[in-house]
Amino acid sequence: MNSRQQKILSAIIEEYTKTAIPAGSQILVDHYDFKVSPATIRNDMTKLEKEGYLYQPHISAGRIPTDKGYRYFVEEIMRDKELSKSEQQKMQREFLKLKAQNMRLTKTTAKLLSHLSGNFAISGLISSEEFADFGMRELVRQPEFKELDEMCRLVEVLDYLDERFDKIVKGIKENETKIFIGNENPIGISNCSMIISPYKLKSGEKGILALIGPKRMKYAKNKSMIEYMKKLLGASAVIILFVQIAKF
Repeated sequence: MNSRQQKILSAIIEEYTKTAIPAGSQILVDHYDFKVSPATIRNDMTKLEKEGYLYQPHISAGRIPTDKGYRYFVEEIMRDKELSKSEQQKMQREFLKLKAQNMRLTKTTAKLLSHLSGNFAISGLISSEEFADFGMRELVRQPEFKELDEMCRLVEVLDYLDERFDKIVKGIKENETKIFIGNENPIGISNCSMIISPYKLKSGEKGILALIGPKRMKYAKNKSMIEYMKKLLGASAVIILFVQIAKF
């Protein structure tokens, strides 16, 4: 993939993340600095589609990323992104507010991550099998789940997610932040992605942070949010499964 095609893929992902609408060549020319004609953009989009990075849901529609396209973006294009100072301070303030309400740590972290990202969050302690979740309402409102069958399947899977933690965390290193996209997703929801990061507290208890949401989530932003939450938790033992539909 050449540099312009990488930029096209990035632009389509950015547009689709914001709008949930397939992006066409004219949108890219109007909104991004390509300095080439729509026809040239269309030719590159066709090549990317043939190579499996893009998908055209309808003949007259623009393109959306495939699982392969998202994977290439995450591994080859996306750069790690730290939260800004103001974002870090906001997380600190909200974290302290929730803790002051004497909530369980699992509930505190789930509610905070869900609130700041607009995604579904699950927080839990592996050793004590203590779990909390938050954000189901925000998740099912996303256009990916407008069909009743899709929504019901999603809710059913998430209701029993705590029973599948062993499978989810298997093979993930202690301080690794891993991204599962679409069909890679161990929870069995092919139109969702999940970001997950286990860790160990000073007490020795094991925890994990994660995000679950539509594949058009903001991967870099959500990854940085999880990693900063781990810093906030410090020596706490928590597992946070974060199901995202990123509005952040």
